[in-house]
Amino acid sequence: MTPSPPHAPIPEPWDLWLDENHEPAWNMAADEVLLTRAAARGRPLLRFYGWDRPAVTIGYVQNHDAAPAAGYTVIRRPTGGGVVFHDHDITYTAVFPPGHWLTRLDRMESYATVNRAVAAGLARIRIGAALANAEISGHVDRGRMVCFTNPTRYDLLQGERKIAGSAQRRTRQGILHQGSIVLPPGTAPDRMLVTDAIAAGFQTVLGAHFQPFQPETAFTGAAEERAQTVYRTEAWNRRR
Repeated sequence: MTPSPPHAPIPEPWDLWLDENHEPAWNMAADEVLLTRAAARGRPLLRFYGWDRPAVTIGYVQNHDAAPAAGYTVIRRPTGGGVVFHDHDITYTAVFPPGHWLTRLDRMESYATVNRAVAAGLARIRIGAALANAEISGHVDRGRMVCFTNPTRYDLLQGERKIAGSAQRRTRQGILHQGSIVLPPGTAPDRMLVTDAIAAGFQTVLGAHFQPFQPETAFTGAAEERAQTVYRTEAWNRRR
């Protein structure tokens, strides 16, 4: 049975960051800084962003050589999961501060809840998706697995094809939920149309009442410092 939120969605303030294309390392650094500052913001945030070059992100514990290097910038995420190609996907991040009701759900229930919001958004643009029920086979090498060829429970499927996956990092600072959506072949709606639809899904399922978010200079400086000291380094990206 698919988990449901612990209560009917009650409108609550969220920040909405319609970000631009950035360098892969900066994208990951910005997400981590969003998590470290979640408690200070005191409310959830939804970020949509893009990539300024073809990129591949690998999960926190994956082997660096799991991703093909030719033609792609390879960056290790602060979250788990498998290899994700960022050349044609739509990428989003949801960040929840400590004490938010979603942080009291277990990891799988929170995946299901967020992905229900994504599915509701896709339905608005006539893209049907259902939550997957099966777990990843124990025979799959998680250190090298490719995310979109290995659906797991509560990913979004269209038929047997995975079209949306996600990964989380949970700390005392809150939850960082990173997601990627790959639209079905032959589907090429305007990117802004898709992001508007997904945001509407978060409104319907999670009660998000959005206010525009613009990062301050202190935030962008912190993200740049984190990108420089961690996400651009060989020590981070080749740690396995």
